[in-house]
Amino acid sequence: MKRKDHEPPVATRRWGWRYHHTGIPTRERRAGERYLPQLKMYVSGFPESAYGVEWMRFDEDCPLPDLIKTVPHVAFEVDDIDAALAGKHVLSPPGSPSAGVRAAMIIDNGSPIELIQFTRAT
Repeated sequence: MKRKDHEPPVATRRWGWRYHHTGIPTRERRAGERYLPQLKMYVSGFPESAYGVEWMRFDEDCPLPDLIKTVPHVAFEVDDIDAALAGKHVLSPPGSPSAGVRAAMIIDNGSPIELIQFTRAT
């Protein structure tokens, strides 16, 4: 059954995923870039963005799939990334881009979707 215009997507309504950010690939250097050496990429903008926009700039030899490097993605925070990946088309398996974070990419209708799980201190 198709959802109506006023209904939220299944990912948030039924699965409980929470919007985290929108990642936008760029070739331009941006102020405040932070380098992620294991991914050979730079990220910027997220800490200052009221809307969760994160810019991503990649080294020429970045090992990530071209889809991630060329198409914007939306990211959702999930409680259990392994459960959230079940039955999905995984583009990039779970990895740790930074301490306390596990992230993976799936493909939905040709678009990359990022799933993120945070380890919270108790």
